[in-house]
Amino acid sequence: QVQLVESGGGLGQPGGSLRLSCLASGFPFSTYFMSWYRQAPGKERELVAWISNGRETTEYIDSVVGRFTITRDDAKNTLYLQMNKLKPEDTALYYCNRGAHPSASSVSSSWGQGTPVIVSS
Repeated sequence: QVQLVESGGGLGQPGGSLRLSCLASGFPFSTYFMSWYRQAPGKERELVAWISNGRETTEYIDSVVGRFTITRDDAKNTLYLQMNKLKPEDTALYYCNRGAHPSASSVSSSWGQGTPVIVSS
């Protein structure tokens, strides 16, 4: 079955950096679009960025453009999110999943535990 394991979160300072990882298994990773989501306290889960398979086209929500970079390593079945110039509003629990938007048919119901990111001075 699909398994998604997020890691790499932690405490960061405003202006600092973190790199998140998502180890995927149970499906042919290289054939799927992949996405990062986040859920801040008291807010709904939102899609942050996605990356296609093959040519690895990417897209980001406006609030992270120029600061976050989504990448993938198909040989390792791993998705990454490089987070630079962190802001307090980036504080959230970060998840990965298949597909390029929340309504995609490829989104797995098997969400991981997420990895927490706290940005505070």
